[in-house]
Order: sequence, then C-alpha cells, then structure tokens
Amino acid sequence: MTTYVPKSVQDALDKARIEGMKKKNRLRVHVGDEIYPVLRLWDRGFSVEEETVPQLRGLVDLYDGARHLSQCLIVASEAEAGEMCYDFKRATAAAESAPLDFYRAPDAPVGLLGHEQHLGEG
Repeated sequence: MTTYVPKSVQDALDKARIEGMKKKNRLRVHVGDEIYPVLRLWDRGFSVEEETVPQLRGLVDLYDGARHLSQCLIVASEAEAGEMCYDFKRATAAAESAPLDFYRAPDAPVGLLGHEQHLGEG
C-alpha cells in the first residue's frame, strides 16, 4: 500500500519540522559576518535551512551558543526535505589556547620574575 501526501501538506510538514529544529538547537554556523542556525550536526557534516540560508562553501566556524566548536572546510552535499546538507572536508576542533611546540611539565612555574622593582623607584 502506498501513501500519497499532497505537496502542500508535505511542504507544511517539512516547514514545521524545520522550525522545531531551529527552536531547540543552539548550533550556529558563522560565515564571515553572517550567522545561520544549524538544524542538524553529525560526525561528517551538518544541515541548514535550504530556503533562507544562501549556498555556503569554503571555510566556516561552528558554534554552540557562544562556545566555538570547530573551524570547518565544507562542500555542499545534497538538498533534502527543506534542508541543505554539507559535508566536512576538514573539521578542526577549536582550542582555548594556542598549541605549545614544546613539552611543559605539569609542575612548571607559570612565569618567571626578573629584577625586583618597587613602585616609585626608577
């Protein structure tokens, strides 16, 4: 048995599903100065609303609220049910600080003090 759903009903269902995903999701994709809500995120890509988000490509940043998750190189994959899906060519996790190019011992001092100077002496 085959179920037929009129196009107008299917479009309304897709729109309601997308609106629900936008409301419950804090994920955002930043492209330059523009910010767009992410509908879904999976290990190899993400999706955005096809109708309102322009075609994305190249280097983008993914955020969860204000927390920077990763910097990604993306390519368009496919449009499906009102979503535009993108695949990661590269996804680099964001770090709080720059990586060190040397080993730092866990008990190493945070900084070294030089000559002792007092305020007012010159």
